[in-house]
Amino acid sequence: MTAPAATNWPSLRVSDWTATRDTLHMWTQIVGKIRMAHAPLVNHWWQVTLYVSPRGLTTSTIPYRSGAFEIEFDFVGHRLEVRSSDGGVRGFPLRPMAVAEFYAQVLHTLDELGIEAPIHPHPNEVEPAIPFAEDHDHASYDGEAATLFWRQLLQANRVMGEFRSHFVGKVSPVHFFWGAMDLACTRFSGRQAPPHPGGAPNCGDWVMVEGYSRELSSCGFWPGGGEEGAFYAYAYPEPQGFADHPVGPEGAYFSSEFKQFLLPYEAVRSAPDPDRALAEFLHTTYEAAAVLGKWDRAALEDDPMRWDGTSTPRWSPK
Repeated sequence: MTAPAATNWPSLRVSDWTATRDTLHMWTQIVGKIRMAHAPLVNHWWQVTLYVSPRGLTTSTIPYRSGAFEIEFDFVGHRLEVRSSDGGVRGFPLRPMAVAEFYAQVLHTLDELGIEAPIHPHPNEVEPAIPFAEDHDHASYDGEAATLFWRQLLQANRVMGEFRSHFVGKVSPVHFFWGAMDLACTRFSGRQAPPHPGGAPNCGDWVMVEGYSRELSSCGFWPGGGEEGAFYAYAYPEPQGFADHPVGPEGAYFSSEFKQFLLPYEAVRSAPDPDRALAEFLHTTYEAAAVLGKWDRAALEDDPMRWDGTSTPRWSPK
């Protein structure tokens, strides 16, 4: 591992923090499910996600009765913080502890603030799905690794946010899905998609049917698929020729195993201009979906720099 101050794009080998990653995955599912229990449904489950914050991952504002609350993983101070609109603040230190203990502490913290948390107490999209209250297998927390992961997300979130700004059609926020533990941003063509076949472990097929109900091009980052994680991009439905469409930068490839384009995080981190390398991957993989899928690009795309004559995009094909 590299020290957080060593580089804006830190190195964090997946093999060095797998136990912490898997524990943190379960912790984020618990917190994400609490947001899901209180937030009204938004298309494609956008209401359940977490967001990259200046200190970690946050639920953002969760409506509750006539007020609101927020839960944040602080990976700088290594605490879970809960703040409510009536001025209440509670939290506890993040340290090595079993998922069962974390779950109990979260419920106790919410109870102290008078917040009820009726969630389905089992994880999704993983196998086996150990009930939270019974999970003593996942109990690791390496604070340095958690901070480095957040710093990876911070960089990915920044570049993906700039990429998002080039699209004026329907596009998701850059948000963190706790089901698969990935940071994602999704663009939509405006057309309906065929029903998704589902198949995610311990997750009803109807969840995927809603998530993929419209034709889309999605990109993101997750701590897998490479020695230090990987950026990914896919289309649903996948247009003919998608896998063979040329994309950049060097190091990007189509994975027959995952059925999507991958770019190892380490290829971005070690590039002369990491921002440009990632932007090239995001733009060219989107173009593969939009060109081959015959999207109405003139109606959906825009130049966010049009209001500022001194600014230039991080990446362009010229």
